[in-house]
Order: sequence, then structure tokens, then C-alpha cells
Amino acid sequence: MWFKITSFFRFLKTSTNQHGVHSPFVYNLVTKCFYTKTNKSKINSFITIKQWLNSNKKIITVTDFGNGSKTFKSNNRKVSDIAKIAGISTKRALLLIRVIEYFKPQTILEIGTSVGLGTSALSIGNPNAQIISLEGCENTASIAQELFKANNFNTIKLVTGNFNNTIPLTINNKQFDLIYFDGNHTKDATLKYFRQCLSTIHNDSVFIFDDINWSKEMQLAWKEIKNHPKVTITIDIFFWGFVFFRKEQAKQHFTIRI
Repeated sequence: MWFKITSFFRFLKTSTNQHGVHSPFVYNLVTKCFYTKTNKSKINSFITIKQWLNSNKKIITVTDFGNGSKTFKSNNRKVSDIAKIAGISTKRALLLIRVIEYFKPQTILEIGTSVGLGTSALSIGNPNAQIISLEGCENTASIAQELFKANNFNTIKLVTGNFNNTIPLTINNKQFDLIYFDGNHTKDATLKYFRQCLSTIHNDSVFIFDDINWSKEMQLAWKEIKNHPKVTITIDIFFWGFVFFRKEQAKQHFTIRI
């Protein structure tokens, strides 16, 4: 906890708002997406889904393949607790909806489904997008699948299994407009998935990394990602890192307050 607090204060010292941005591409993203309001009907859709999960008191056994949870003391957890503690926050979900609306990706890969809250935000942002979501734990995946069925999210394909096996199979001969990395929050795994997914990019692809300031090793992973030769633009908003591969732009890194 202390690490995240000190990291946040360092972030505040180096971050700016739209007035410190001198890239038209990033300025438009900040002013027309980050700093706008979410459509009310889409807010209501997400809140309804979150309430559905929060009312689910079923206890499931969760298999953690990453660093595990800093909050849960047992792998036997209520679905409602997973949604409240480990699921995407409402603030982040509404931003994710706006990001999807802004970029209008038609093909999306999500690495880390959990119980499906983040996936729901992706689908709400663009109901027509073809979404593949990968989850390591069969029990959380079954809750997510139930959620998708109940809400008629028919464009979501859920793939269950160890990421070491499912990622290579999923990305083979595919391109993705947007990839949301929210799975294994370790340096080695994050960098491995990033490098693997580079084979799927095109000029306008967007990568979003969750919790880039969650730990020292995630900050180191983010630093390596920023320095990769294929990366041109990055945006650090503290809880997420955005990566772009636009060849027409000079390499620049931005730190933006949301």
C-alpha cells in the first residue's frame, strides 16, 4: 500500500492535463475521451451488471496464476467479493467504455476476464466488436460466461486455460485493434505477453496495460515497454498505460492526470 501511495505522489509531480500536451493526437484523446462524460444509458448498463455480480453470494475456488491477491486470504471467495475487490472499478469501467467508443475497435483481445466486469465494459463500449477474452481460472470463467449469456453479449468468445497455452493459439495469424492486458501482474509475464502480442498489431492498434504502478516490477515492465522500438506513443494515467504504434509520429511519452 505504501508503495502505491508514494508512486502516486511521484505521478502527481510529473503529470499534466490537456494544457501540457503538444501532440494533436494525444490532445484530442484527452479532451474528447478522457475528460468527457460517459453516455448515461451505458452507465446504467454497466451499473446493472455490477449490481448483478454484487448480489451473487456463491462461493467459488479461485486459481491465481500471477502474484495472487494482496487482499484475499483464501482462494475460496464469494463472487460478490471478487467483483467488488478484484473487479474493475466503476470509474475505470466508464473510462474504458469511452475509450472503446472513441477508437471504435472492431477486434478486441482481453487477457484476464475474471468474472467479466471489464469484458462487459468493452462490449458496452462497442456492442458490435468481436471480443476474445482469456481467463486462466475455470470457476471465474464460468461466472463470466453466465454473465455474458444473461446480458446477450453474443460477440464475446471466452477462452479458458493457462495463458502460456491460450495466448499463442489465440493470436496466431490475427490482428487486433485493441488489447487490454489485465491478467498476470508480474514483470516477466507482462513483458512476455507484450512481446507475443506485437505480432498482432497494425499502425492504429492500441494496447492498454492495467496497474502499471501496482509494484516496482510492474513499473520496470512499463519502462521496458515504453523503450521498445515499435512503440511510438505512450500515456501513463497511473492505473493504466496506453501504448500506440503510429509510425507517422515521433516517439513521445505522456503522463496525464485523469
